[in-house]
Amino acid sequence: MDQQNLSGSSRIDRKTAEKIRREQMKALFAKLKSTLQPHQSSREVASLPDQLDKAVNYIRKLQINLEKMREKKDSLMRVAKITNNNDNAGFVGGKTVGGLKSPQITVCEIGSALEVVLITGLDCQFTFAESIRVLHEEGADIVNASFSVVEDTIFHTIHSKIDESAPRAVAARVFERLRKFVNEASIAF
Repeated sequence: MDQQNLSGSSRIDRKTAEKIRREQMKALFAKLKSTLQPHQSSREVASLPDQLDKAVNYIRKLQINLEKMREKKDSLMRVAKITNNNDNAGFVGGKTVGGLKSPQITVCEIGSALEVVLITGLDCQFTFAESIRVLHEEGADIVNASFSVVEDTIFHTIHSKIDESAPRAVAARVFERLRKFVNEASIAF
């Protein structure tokens, strides 16, 4: 009789443990569902496997976006580092050595996006127009172009999109052409 009580109590323990496990899983699924973006109207009820598939796809999308943001952050940090190095090396007492500031060019290719950052002095405004021309010649579509002026420095940022069918190394070609243009322009002046 004692064995029946032991086996009965272990069955209850198993049932209780399973019930607790199911409640915990239900709570976890509810928490997961609440963190996802609402893709459906409240009238439609998706099955649990469909909800899990959407969650997996959403998480993958977030990971891709996070990686893109990290790459953008790294490229901006490189631009800031170049700017700081040039500010320390090229300025004496807040003035540009020799009256001219050499333009700095950064080109970053992230997937089908191409970002060109130009840091120039007030005397090199033609570099912006040349960059737009070079990007068009390389088959890039300009998405956004902006600039900012800080004291005697102009920061130009050009966001463009390149076709997937375009040959690789567009960023390298754009950088090389702009660098060549800047070198020729500085020799002419």
